[in-house]
Amino acid sequence: MESISHWLALKSVPGIGNRLFLQLVKEFGTPEKVFTASAGELLKVEGVNNHLSSVIHNYKVPAQVEEDLNLVKKSGFKIITFSDPDYPSLLRHIHDPPPVLYIYGKLRPDSLNIAIVGSRNATSYGRTVTERLSGDLARRGFTVVSGMAQGIDSAAHIGALSAGGETIAVLGCGLGTIYPAQNKGLFHRIAQSGAVISEFPFLTPPEAHNFPIRNRIISGLSLGTVVVEATNKSGSLITARLAAEQGREVFAVPGSVTSFKSMGTHRLIKEGVKLVENVNDIIEELNIQQAMPPALHEEVQHILLSADEEKILNELGPYPIHIDKLVRQVSFSAGKVSSLLLQLELKGLVTQSPGKLFTRVESKSI
Repeated sequence: MESISHWLALKSVPGIGNRLFLQLVKEFGTPEKVFTASAGELLKVEGVNNHLSSVIHNYKVPAQVEEDLNLVKKSGFKIITFSDPDYPSLLRHIHDPPPVLYIYGKLRPDSLNIAIVGSRNATSYGRTVTERLSGDLARRGFTVVSGMAQGIDSAAHIGALSAGGETIAVLGCGLGTIYPAQNKGLFHRIAQSGAVISEFPFLTPPEAHNFPIRNRIISGLSLGTVVVEATNKSGSLITARLAAEQGREVFAVPGSVTSFKSMGTHRLIKEGVKLVENVNDIIEELNIQQAMPPALHEEVQHILLSADEEKILNELGPYPIHIDKLVRQVSFSAGKVSSLLLQLELKGLVTQSPGKLFTRVESKSI
């Protein structure tokens, strides 16, 4: 088996990007043979000039490469290369696939992936819709891909995990740095049923320029990318653009017309991307069957409600309503409304946000 250390060594050579890296491996067979090639042989490869040929031929592998590999092994993580049969098949076909991937957990090469991305400063509506959509995708057997950032990304991972599904987090830093720090628990939960992955060396910090770079992996792993709550300058729009360039589908979830946090998603819809109201919109557009046999899908439970509970539920929608407004709308006492809302929360049909705001959960039918 070829040595992973040679892959990491070639990746560390200044002036060798992902495309040239894979071109060199294609030409010589393995990274090790790239280092043993003559200057003349190297110059025959498009993109290699005299200076780069000399650098490769005389390259001294930095100590950090071996240290990086040792840290990965010590942590119980692993590295797969582009030549590995476990390398994700969808990712192979993008313009500049990463030659190596650092993995915590298990990455299935042929899973059917859907990316969900959006604002770090998500609204209650955005988080609720994301968790519902992600959970519904997971129940249909799809793997949800996102970036483990705060807001929509975290909601996407949590929705998939809560439904008992698989999810993949693509980091803009090395696996040795959990970012954001408050997602430490989520980092480990994701790896238990899916994978946390990165193309960056183990101790790479979460520098700003890394995140647009990693976005091509989020979209590249996926059949399609769903954007939830994005401003006009959101990094999520970069992911959407990359998905389109990669020949993948792009979807957008509509939000409030008065919210600047949905201006980017509404712009995408105006430009012709598929509007998403529920999971069926995604499946129909992709024109594929569900990822798992129907027997393996969790059936939606039909929940019995009292007439008063139904009255409360019918007044709720995807946008938060304050309990005082709800009291006025249903003409019940504040105590009775509070009690009914608690019962609906316990049945998983209503969620409460800070400030006594309530939202209907649309993922279950009654």
